[in-house]
Amino acid sequence: METKTKIIFFVIMVGSVSMLTAVVTDHWAVLSPQVENVNTTCEAAHFGLWRLCKKHIYIDKEESIGKSCGPISSPGEINCSYFRHFTPGEDSEIFEVKTQREYNISAAAIAIFSLAFIILGTLCVLGSLRKGKDYLYKPAGMFFAFAGLCAIISVEVMRQSVKRMIESEDTIWIEYYYSWSFACACTGFVLLFLCGIGLLLISMPHIPRNPWETCMDAEPEQM
Repeated sequence: METKTKIIFFVIMVGSVSMLTAVVTDHWAVLSPQVENVNTTCEAAHFGLWRLCKKHIYIDKEESIGKSCGPISSPGEINCSYFRHFTPGEDSEIFEVKTQREYNISAAAIAIFSLAFIILGTLCVLGSLRKGKDYLYKPAGMFFAFAGLCAIISVEVMRQSVKRMIESEDTIWIEYYYSWSFACACTGFVLLFLCGIGLLLISMPHIPRNPWETCMDAEPEQM
């Protein structure tokens, strides 16, 4: 196996881990309401594809009035609930009122497709480790490139979900930012898509530099 192929496989592994981390964690976006009073708690939140976590942060500084609640890393009581469209009966009132549910359903489904393409690509890579199985580079490259495309589509759908939620008239959130799970998904897109294209290029047949190269390399005919 060539060195460049080993490097591509290593980068693909990093991209796959990044995408898996993004899917299973819930720090895609952090939402904060405006602080109006001191000596009370405000409610910040972070959410991912599967659940919403609310944190009650105690405010005791007057300079915090008029600013956003947080930071999210501040100590406080955390209450997480899975979204109702995945777990019926769970309390997800804030999610149902303040977000566009169809966006998160779509983002989660597309992210699952991304993981499925990663699994298929990995199976092709494992099969290509046998001698004479280099032709599996082509389907592996396609699967990883598709995984990257699904990742960026999921990212964009989540971005639109946060945007719609912030712009809603019913929302209590005034500020938001994308957190490390979102960054993992973006990293997964870049690494998987580029390395998928790289595998496709490696799997392409050799193109002769000179017009006569193919004829010179051809085996002589048997008389």
